[in-house]
Amino acid sequence: MGDNRWLRNSFVYLIIIIGVIVIFYTLLPSFGARSEEPLTTVVAMAKNNDIREIVIDGRKITVFPRGASAAGTDHFTSRIGRDTDVLGLLVEAGVDVGPPSGVEVVFKGSSGLSSFFGLMLNFLPLIFFGGLILFMMRQAQGSNNQTMSFGRSRAKMMSFNKPTVSFADVAGVDEAKEELQEVVEFLKFPERFLALGARIPKGVLLVGSPGTGKTLMARAVAGEAGVPFFHISGSEFVEMFVGVGAARVRDLFEQAKRNAPCIVFVDEIDAVGRHRGAGLGGGHDEREQTLNQILVEMDGFETNTNIIVIAATNRPDILDPALLRPGRFDRRVTMDLPDIEGRKAILKVHASGKPLAPEVTFDSLAKETPGFSGAELSNLINEAAIMAARGNKKSIFMDDFEEAVDRVIAGPQKKSRHINPREKEMTAYHEAGHALVAWGLEFADPVHKISIVARGQMGGHTSLVPEEDRYLWTKNQFAHRMAVTMGGRVAEQIIFDEVTTGASNDLEQATKLAQGMIKRYGMFNAKVYDEMPISEVIHKARAGEIATVEVYGNDLLVIMTDCAEFRSRKEADFQLAEFSEGLIEKGLQPVTIIIKDSHSLDGLGAPRTFGKAQEMVFLGRDMGGEEKDYGERLGEEIDHAVSVLINTAYEQAVETITTHKSKLVRLAEYLIEYETVSGEAMNRLFNADDDPGAEPAAPITPPETPPAYNANPSPAGHPHPAAPQPTPTLPSTSTDGDSS
Repeated sequence: MGDNRWLRNSFVYLIIIIGVIVIFYTLLPSFGARSEEPLTTVVAMAKNNDIREIVIDGRKITVFPRGASAAGTDHFTSRIGRDTDVLGLLVEAGVDVGPPSGVEVVFKGSSGLSSFFGLMLNFLPLIFFGGLILFMMRQAQGSNNQTMSFGRSRAKMMSFNKPTVSFADVAGVDEAKEELQEVVEFLKFPERFLALGARIPKGVLLVGSPGTGKTLMARAVAGEAGVPFFHISGSEFVEMFVGVGAARVRDLFEQAKRNAPCIVFVDEIDAVGRHRGAGLGGGHDEREQTLNQILVEMDGFETNTNIIVIAATNRPDILDPALLRPGRFDRRVTMDLPDIEGRKAILKVHASGKPLAPEVTFDSLAKETPGFSGAELSNLINEAAIMAARGNKKSIFMDDFEEAVDRVIAGPQKKSRHINPREKEMTAYHEAGHALVAWGLEFADPVHKISIVARGQMGGHTSLVPEEDRYLWTKNQFAHRMAVTMGGRVAEQIIFDEVTTGASNDLEQATKLAQGMIKRYGMFNAKVYDEMPISEVIHKARAGEIATVEVYGNDLLVIMTDCAEFRSRKEADFQLAEFSEGLIEKGLQPVTIIIKDSHSLDGLGAPRTFGKAQEMVFLGRDMGGEEKDYGERLGEEIDHAVSVLINTAYEQAVETITTHKSKLVRLAEYLIEYETVSGEAMNRLFNADDDPGAEPAAPITPPETPPAYNANPSPAGHPHPAAPQPTPTLPSTSTDGDSS
């Protein structure tokens, strides 16, 4: 139908162009000629013997005066009637016709066809220009180049002829699937809900980290619903021209109304739905107009009860509140990172149809991949298949999955990297230090694997994997985690009496953990003391009952000889040092006075958080680091508390490694020989330290699976993590001095 309309339009345009050419040729018959003279002038010039040649071409004659060349421009033309006998007129006028001295008369005898071609040749530039205009108009009407149709929506309707995705293809997000299954039921059987007075949801917002399956879930809804499904990206609404975004929104919903009931899916809606009024320049006005039009279409004066909008974003915190209110997006479905059962189900879905060896078990793979998203698990399966194909195997074996995990997390092995024996030994002791501290502390996660194999930027790493997914972190777990991060530096110091740059990332992560404990989770001690008036302090000091007084500005921590602690506050005219000297002069027992850096005995006081992220909503990113909500004095107290936590962790690492130094040496020697040691082999090795007969012949090396380190894992209820947190992986030592 569209092609026939185009042919009709093209024919009309062609007729118009030909008509313009004909009219132009008719009104300007001398177009292309130098000049035109009447026939009487030609005869008069011939009588005066001023003409050398006359060329007769139909009803036009071309006159060449004497002295003019045939190819020159000094000729002119004249028009004659249909029955005019030019030769007879010249003879009657007494003109000498014919060579050598007379006028030479030439008859070209041109046909109508040659005249037409001559006409076309004269107007060829005009014809070319008209064709160019016609071509540009055709391109403007085409779908591939919307030159003149900026306001048309670029949403694409999903074809039902193509293979569709169903809910069976989505795994690991059962709760989200249930929410969207209800939306499908609304579209398929609306009468069942309307009979109870239920209202169809206007919109569903899919929220989750990248790779959790938001777009896949929307495709599954399209495959299950069996209604028209429009999908578009949020960035496709906005162009450089003002008003285009709003026009495209109107056009999108007009298409949706014509195909209702239907579903409209907007991917990455944060590209157009950011909070209004926070732009840094004038360019945000167009985006705000587009957002306003979306708000009106979703829940404005006219309601679209048969259109359901599904949107996806990984930044719900920057969306405009008007977009999130009920009536526009009635439901918010969170796509969490899968737990161990979810990972197992996702692995099964992506591995279906692939030839797996009988030895492959998804239980172990799911346990070894905490914190992996659905997209990462899909990539893991694909990498394993590639590794099997690279080895010309008929099936995918467990070692292919193990190598795939290594490649996904840390990159391929650096087989060409040469490490000198000294650096290899120091790396082995560094990683053995991490593993030994993790083994020796109660609240540290079990060691899964220790490796000094270079991968990517890593020279080695120690991987800890919890026995089950963790949703909450305790203070003891944080403290022992910091001690484990210090284990590498402590091992270097004890064994070599030297430290390397390999611990740089260890120190950074320990500092972040300590800061998170203090500033985000309030994990510090706020001790309450009984009060003791300063007069009673003086009395008990004279009685010899006070051993030490710690001075925190004007606050005093009074420590009695029986270790009881009291709080007091000195008066303005009271000088504690002079008082202590007075006790000595009187021969009484002196009081030890310790001046503390802190200005208050309260320290950080009751548990609270300190500071908050300073974020520019429009840009959607951290612009200014932390916004302080505390003063300089509290800042000093925070620094002091962080230092106390780090020092305590360091001392725990020193104590553990010093106590079990022989185990450290044995583990490091095994690492130097075998390069990779499993957690089980490490445990057998440590047990064999007490029972030499139980020593294993060689370590077992499971897949190298260091999950991404999370410096500040958050407990449930915190807005950042909505799923089990990835198990922190100990920093790895690189041969170039960096840690990753």
